[in-house]
Amino acid sequence: MHANRDLPRQLEGYRLATAEILYYMPDHPGVLQTFVWQHYDLAPSYPRLNRFLDYWRREIDAVLNSVTVGRRQIIAAPSVSAAQSLFALKGLPDS
Repeated sequence: MHANRDLPRQLEGYRLATAEILYYMPDHPGVLQTFVWQHYDLAPSYPRLNRFLDYWRREIDAVLNSVTVGRRQIIAAPSVSAAQSLFALKGLPDS
């Protein structure tokens, strides 16, 4: 993904979405396999992910078990956290 193309999309509300897709292997229906899908999408409706899942259901023999979605807001204000410890450093003795 290229930053110069992605920035306008992020400004429109698109965020990097990652979906972990668990599916049953067609030849071994008792075995789960994982597939990771990642693309810019619009939360909470995820139209691009839903198009991909519709394609999967139509064209791929593997039956879906579950889909877990996470998203990351790329453009955000910096986060600030308080320091848990404070250390005072003293200068070295003159030699």
